[in-house]
Amino acid sequence: MRRSPLSPNSASALAARVKLAGEDFVGEQQELYVSEERSGDETPYERLLGDAMAGDGALFTREDAVEAAWAVVDPVLKTHHRVRLYKRRSWGPKEADTIIAQDGGWHNPGSADSSG
Repeated sequence: MRRSPLSPNSASALAARVKLAGEDFVGEQQELYVSEERSGDETPYERLLGDAMAGDGALFTREDAVEAAWAVVDPVLKTHHRVRLYKRRSWGPKEADTIIAQDGGWHNPGSADSSG
C-alpha cells in the first residue's frame, strides 16, 4: 500500500514466520497489520498547514537535518561541471564522447556506425 508522505492515514505491517505447534519445524507466515486513519474531511495539505499553525513539527524536517543535507549537496553544486547543451533526441554533447571513449565509445543500436 503506497500513500502520499502527506497522507493523514498511516499504516505499518510486519511479517514473520511462526513455528507451528508440534515437534516438526514447520512454520507459516503471519502478518501484523496496524492502520491508523484520521477521521474527517481534512486534506493532507490542510493537516500540514494546521500542524504548522499549531506548532506541531512532526511532519517537518528539522533545521539541523536540512543544514546537514546542504553541507553534502552544496559543494557538489559548486564544483560540478557546467551543463552542456545538446540537440534534443541526440546522443548528448560532443564532450560526452571523450568521457566514454576509454570504454570503447557509444553504441547506437539505431545506426550501422557503433561510435554514435
